[in-house]
Amino acid sequence: MTYKGVLFDFSGTLFRIESAGSWLRAVLNESGVTMAPDEVRRDALRLAVAGALPGGPSPQQVPPDLADVWATRDESAERHRAAYTGLARQVPLPSPDLYDALYDRHMTPDAWRPYGDAAEVLGTLRRGGVGIAVVSNIGWDLRPVFRAHGLDAFVDAYVLSYEHGIQKPDTRLFRVACEELGQDPYDVLMVGDDRGADGGAADLGCSVHFVDHLPVEERPAGLRPVISLAGQGPLP
Repeated sequence: MTYKGVLFDFSGTLFRIESAGSWLRAVLNESGVTMAPDEVRRDALRLAVAGALPGGPSPQQVPPDLADVWATRDESAERHRAAYTGLARQVPLPSPDLYDALYDRHMTPDAWRPYGDAAEVLGTLRRGGVGIAVVSNIGWDLRPVFRAHGLDAFVDAYVLSYEHGIQKPDTRLFRVACEELGQDPYDVLMVGDDRGADGGAADLGCSVHFVDHLPVEERPAGLRPVISLAGQGPLP
């Protein structure tokens, strides 16, 4: 089948967030706060286990006082920040200013790396006349990340949960994306890494293809099957 549009998730699909260690070290360097290397490693692990790094591992346990805001964190910028800084505060750090600094760091282009085949796949689809939209559960504007890494030119539309007050798997978010591309959902393929969230597109009538949420080095060609699935090339 030849699809007229492809929807892509952001984190774990097109881009990968830096490691918790890199995240914490960058903020400490920018803040001028000194910690021993073993303390940095310890606290980075604790932050990862707490689920404090957006785009990183999910929390092993959400504190009861954060349960409500966590469940709807992607519906607004305020809830997103409150959820992740709240999780980060479960880990004692040398300065209270570090929690907001950590959150701010994850929104910078330097905190993200595109998967190695992202530009190739997006460019091939675009040259084939396939509409491309990014559909993300997120609490901030990711467009600068795409611009900084040279991928913005391939994207026709961004449909971000916090801008609509709707988060995946709600079919309304996928419907907005299909409408932005001017396509019937049955002519659209959704590509993502989360079977629960991204799989919601199937309820609207889209086809769905999943990729593995792995470090960039471990998934050099995970997106390439999308070229053939979208009818733009032979099977790899």
